[in-house]
Amino acid sequence: MTNLAWQERKTKAFARGMGNIFPIYVDRASNAEVWDVDGKRYIDFGAGIAVLNTGHCHPEIVAAVQEQVGRFSHTCVMVNPYTSAVELAERINAAVPIHDARTMFCTTGAEAVENAVKIARSKTGRPGVIAFSGGFHGRTNLCMGLTGKVVPYKKGFGPFTPEIFHAPFPAEYLGVNREDALHALHALFKEDIEPSRVAAIIVEPIQGEGGFYPVPEGFIGQLREVCDEYGIVLIVDEIQTGYARTGKMFAVEYDAVEPDIITLAKGIAGGYPIAAVSGKAEIMDAPDPGGLGGTYAASPLGCVAGLKVLEIIERESLCDRALEIGERLQTGLAAIGERHPGRVGDIRGKGAMVAMELVHEGDQNQPDANLTADLVRRAGEAGLLLISCGVRGNTIRILVPLTIPFAHLDEGLDILGRIFDEALA
Repeated sequence: MTNLAWQERKTKAFARGMGNIFPIYVDRASNAEVWDVDGKRYIDFGAGIAVLNTGHCHPEIVAAVQEQVGRFSHTCVMVNPYTSAVELAERINAAVPIHDARTMFCTTGAEAVENAVKIARSKTGRPGVIAFSGGFHGRTNLCMGLTGKVVPYKKGFGPFTPEIFHAPFPAEYLGVNREDALHALHALFKEDIEPSRVAAIIVEPIQGEGGFYPVPEGFIGQLREVCDEYGIVLIVDEIQTGYARTGKMFAVEYDAVEPDIITLAKGIAGGYPIAAVSGKAEIMDAPDPGGLGGTYAASPLGCVAGLKVLEIIERESLCDRALEIGERLQTGLAAIGERHPGRVGDIRGKGAMVAMELVHEGDQNQPDANLTADLVRRAGEAGLLLISCGVRGNTIRILVPLTIPFAHLDEGLDILGRIFDEALA
């Protein structure tokens, strides 16, 4: 059957709200290459939205999962635990920039955020949570409340969990600096919720869905000071930025700040569903036994895959490779921008988390969402899997596997440059 035939079947079988960017049905994949059911080949510049940091079907991960499936696929770690879950928790505790860390497992990034908030509330006995405009933290009710983007994530789904407040994110490209954001945070304390009622502040070191805006240097350190002053738990959401994506194992390491809690998912297990919350022992141990968990938490398949991912990141020096990839991407995108003055408003990123923001006439206040959508469509037709982001819908985001051969990276950039030229011809 063709892509078109499968899309027709999917439209009749799936709820309309669970859409798909491309009518491209995957048959097989390897590293940064994907082949569809029609036999067409694509270069993957999305990596399953930062999930496949180690590429599609890394042979060591495949072998580990196949061996585990032959032994057992599930027992529920809260009933009959297994050694791989303990080993993975130990490895994550050693990797996160938190002294004396403890870890709990769940299945998705949204669950990780939910549990981080639960833990913070349990530790502090407080209800309030502060997030930032433009942030994305998941699709559950609590996480939608934390998320700072209405369409499509919040539209029609309210009311949301109470005691959630938002401060402006310090996106300097959009004219909001860190002083503005901190002033607004303190205004929240005066106008909406006293700090003695705030359990946690949650922040992404680089906003993912929000547009790949990085926090200004020193901002997370200033949040750390605020949290220390008022006894607030600092949660750093590394679901998209973690696991070597930005050139460090975790993006918060650029600020040399110790969070209280880190949320992890996406890149943990090379495509197998597992997520984690890691944090300071005194905070993580606040909930009583049984208060944390889930039927599929710490999937045995996810655990063995997760152990292999950590080995691969270290052995293949994927943090360093992310920096090399980022340099190539930014150089390639800059060349595209030079050919089309006034259409590329900004190129930004850390490591292999790179974005290109599209505008009219070089004006950051004139976002070009139509060109962005057109490029994503043209890319799929031309053999490049490309995704967008941003509250204004005008940002191309690139999240290639960190194992991508440079020949394939250059091939993808060539396709992007060509479709950009064609779109503006």
